Amino acid sequence: MTGIRLTAPAPGWAIDADVVVVGSGVAGLTAALRCAAAGLDTVVVTKARLDDGSTRWAQGGIAAALGDGDTPDQHLEDTLVAGAGLCDEAAVRALVTEGPDAVRRLIATGAHFDTDPASGEIELTREGGHHRRRIAHAGGDATGAEISRALVDAVRDQGLRTIENALVLDLLTDADGRTAGITLHVMGEGQHDGVGAVHAPTVVLATGGMGQVFSATTNPAVSTGDGVALALRAGAEVSDIEFVQFHPTVLFLGADSEGQQPLVSEAVRGEGAHLVDAAGVRFMVGQHELAELAPRDIVAKGIMRRMQQQGADHMLLDARHFGAEMWEQRFPTILAACRAHGFDPVTEPIPVAPAAHYASGGVRTDLQGRTTVPGLYACGEVACTGVHGANRLASNSLLEGLVFAERIAADIAARRPWPAVAPAAPAAPREPSLLPLIAPEERAEIQRIMSHGAGVLRSAASLAAAAAALESVYVTAVQERAGSGKTAEPGVESWETSNLLCVARVLTAAALEREETRGCHWREDRPERDDAEWRRHLVVRLAPDRRLVVRHTDGTAFPSTDTLSVPDAPREP
Repeated sequence: MTGIRLTAPAPGWAIDADVVVVGSGVAGLTAALRCAAAGLDTVVVTKARLDDGSTRWAQGGIAAALGDGDTPDQHLEDTLVAGAGLCDEAAVRALVTEGPDAVRRLIATGAHFDTDPASGEIELTREGGHHRRRIAHAGGDATGAEISRALVDAVRDQGLRTIENALVLDLLTDADGRTAGITLHVMGEGQHDGVGAVHAPTVVLATGGMGQVFSATTNPAVSTGDGVALALRAGAEVSDIEFVQFHPTVLFLGADSEGQQPLVSEAVRGEGAHLVDAAGVRFMVGQHELAELAPRDIVAKGIMRRMQQQGADHMLLDARHFGAEMWEQRFPTILAACRAHGFDPVTEPIPVAPAAHYASGGVRTDLQGRTTVPGLYACGEVACTGVHGANRLASNSLLEGLVFAERIAADIAARRPWPAVAPAAPAAPREPSLLPLIAPEERAEIQRIMSHGAGVLRSAASLAAAAAALESVYVTAVQERAGSGKTAEPGVESWETSNLLCVARVLTAAALEREETRGCHWREDRPERDDAEWRRHLVVRLAPDRRLVVRHTDGTAFPSTDTLSVPDAPREP
């Protein structure tokens, strides 16, 4: 227990449940449905509408060993290679062995994948890092939207309680530090409004990613790192947060473009599109045996190197040879997005550049999704299960959400009945319990700092400059409150900005600590992978005095989440 929490009004209403699931993507809704099926009184809290999370933006598909000749062992090997030596093999084995049946249960829930008209079998494609066609897709390039539709329909059909347009604030705990629910703020009118609480002995975080910490990202506007920030304030550990995957092929809309950018799925390259420079040269050939289908970190680095060599701000993805019919049938979503921005991939190459896409790290969990705070679980992009290591293999994210959400629900059901818990009475505000809120206008500055200092290309100098600039934002807020007693007005924008600053500072600190290049963490000043020193995880938590406590694991396997280990390297965040 840190005692640290956001500055917010006291809850004005409360409801009770057995389980509260925060998030409505594939991970959150799967966990909620399985918990409800086990007879648990389950409430789903989501930041926007039920179908507004990151899942519906997933284009490529979901990876599983479903095809003839493919096996979980082959899927495991591709995942371990992509993870650059940092995957927890036990977590990966759970993913790939349980994955095929998890997909079949998703189909039974109502998800419809594209099938071969003749055989009726699920059509499978390839993406980067996969040596076999094992990516199931729906609507051509609208897999996430179909999965989201099916799960949302199931939640509504079963009558699960849901609270939409609600930003989670902080974890409630009892006097012994065990989970007792959450506080949240509901935006707009409805059955609940303003700050309230859901009292529950079990909380599942499925809040998605933190891509909005960078200026340009494929993530929706809701991806502000709320779950990671909440977990840190609650005393949970996070790990591998320095490994942010930058998707190699994001539609380039200009050097100054900000916010959510259109994704050009890896599946386009899986079907035969080529990366070329302005002269039409395929620069990935010879850099990796899979050329454009190398793991994402390799392709992103290849694009960045070519851009540096040529003084260019983007490269080109050429799929003109697909023809209009294939574009319209296989990739209708991407075709429409490109045309909406003035590009026609049927007749011209697509301008692309890397942008922040996926957080491989997050709240550290064990194989049942348990965090280091009793009663708090995490799954999906907010979690760090050890599956992804230093770089996520394409289309493993939806599968991870499915598999580990099911594991969480099974563990919660098996642990009933829980000891009776009640939220501890809030202590009187004290330093350093209430964080100074960060003004919403600082959001763009935080994003600019992170994009310049902790983006695709990093170095000790750039990261140190970013850390100093972020520290200045934080210290200014502290000093203003100390001097005048004022802080930013509590509200959604200031809470989000405060969460972004929290995760930005942790990410930068971890990236400075890891003095090597591995996976999607590319240190220009440390260009080599160093297995002797760095084939281990960085684990970070927030101490009650707001210091970051950083320690190293002994190897690639995570230690147990049952107890917190003694830290070895405290530092100011």
